[in-house]
Amino acid sequence: MSLKDKIDKTNLPHHVAIIMDGNGRWAKMRGKDRSFGHQEGVVSVRKIVEAATAIGLKYITVYTFSTENWNRPEEEVRALMQLLVSAIHRETPDLMKNNVRLLAIGDLSQLPDDARATLQECIEQTSVNRGTTLVLALSYSSRWEITDAVRQIAEKVKTKELNPEEITETLVSDFLTTRLVPDPDLLIRTGGEKRLSNFLLWQLSYAELYFTDIFWPDFREEELYGAILYYQQRERRFGKTSEQIIYKQ
Repeated sequence: MSLKDKIDKTNLPHHVAIIMDGNGRWAKMRGKDRSFGHQEGVVSVRKIVEAATAIGLKYITVYTFSTENWNRPEEEVRALMQLLVSAIHRETPDLMKNNVRLLAIGDLSQLPDDARATLQECIEQTSVNRGTTLVLALSYSSRWEITDAVRQIAEKVKTKELNPEEITETLVSDFLTTRLVPDPDLLIRTGGEKRLSNFLLWQLSYAELYFTDIFWPDFREEELYGAILYYQQRERRFGKTSEQIIYKQ
């Protein structure tokens, strides 16, 4: 029996964020170039989106390319950008078929022109879809995002459009690149590392954290279902006591 059949559809995480780690190590273990691992990683993204759609997950954000990744060897960066373009072209028909909407967060101005244009075309084409929303974090880092939000808020205070007393957590969230999606309830990180790597630091404040040694190219439907079952075993208190949660129910 698939783990899918054990999932309580009334208690799904509203938003799942994923740090897709281990593509290079997976390929190296097989005597392949790192690019082979990235290509297989795209397959995992497709499988996970299909699995998410099958059970009714509303939002998935995948850490696709960080600002720090620009420091990788030029050849690998170029290959990743080419893979991004080809993957979007190849996957757009399936996104449309599965009613999946694509969004992107990050400093997209840093992307090559063809990658940015291809991404924007897919975002516009899938904007009519109302099923699962897939968010690509591209040229993204949380410190960059928060710094940019602070800069924008400071500018509004400077021009007297905003008073310092009006700055709240909600207002800060409104200046983040994720303002169009809810905060994640569950973070999944593959590849054995147990750190956030500058990913959604503000938004993950109350997320459940799920770490697995499985490399991303091997993370498929059953692995996602297992992570969701882990989430469903957690007691989400948000600073309250267990007794308060039980009483409220």
